[in-house]
Amino acid sequence: MILIDGKKAAAELRQELKHEVTGLKAKYNKVPGLTVILIGDLTPSQIYVRNKEKSANEVGLKSEVIKYPDSVEEKTVLEKIKELNTDETVSGILVQLPLPKHINKQKVIETILPSKDVDGFHPMNVGNLSSGYESSVPCTPLGCYLLIKKVEPNLNGKKAVIVGRSNLNGKPMTQLLLKENCTVTITHSKTKDLKAECLEADIIVAAVGIPELVKGDWVKKDTIVIDVGINKTDKGIVGDVDFDEVSKNAKALTPVPGGVGPMTIACLLKNTIECFKRTQI
Repeated sequence: MILIDGKKAAAELRQELKHEVTGLKAKYNKVPGLTVILIGDLTPSQIYVRNKEKSANEVGLKSEVIKYPDSVEEKTVLEKIKELNTDETVSGILVQLPLPKHINKQKVIETILPSKDVDGFHPMNVGNLSSGYESSVPCTPLGCYLLIKKVEPNLNGKKAVIVGRSNLNGKPMTQLLLKENCTVTITHSKTKDLKAECLEADIIVAAVGIPELVKGDWVKKDTIVIDVGINKTDKGIVGDVDFDEVSKNAKALTPVPGGVGPMTIACLLKNTIECFKRTQI
């Protein structure tokens, strides 16, 4: 079985992006800029943002983090986003989720200019992706897609099963695999016979938030399995895939942690660079 090393793949991608940023700086005499807005003091959010800032600096991006207490008014955040929308040194804007209850997530997402939406959550980017047009692609499914392509460059005609139908991963993942001529089935917690669906798959992407849901006898030989889940359990952090069981059958499998997570951050940097390049044309 191939253990898909997300840390190694992310390091390789960051190296490519660093080289690209050097070239952009030489050509345009400026570099892409990423601004992250962090509201409140949730530990996971703080860790994510720290990692994003470190990675952005590593590849040579201009990086800025704007912090607000969780008591900040929604209006203040929206006004700051509008200001960043008009700032030519900012290529990408990201508002770290989750947000405090009094701030409307959808309103925040829709205030970010689609051309600076590095998370790919704006309805215009969602629509462009599903229509096959140029768009920012959400970072986690983009990372999953790149990891799958490392194992199997030609996905033509493959049967893919997505476990989970979220806007963050399941739906955009479907669009990316459809573009590669896969036959895609979206399943979820209400699917009647999930095991039978998974046994048909050449590719399984599990992102449903149920610890170790996908078992060894759900996976046929030669299946590529991407585990997006991060679940806290008595055993520690586990994915949505029973790693020990599935690793006996699968052709390739991502670990948790160290699989999809590092690629998500690398793809955020990739999206920031793409947003910058589109404004220079």
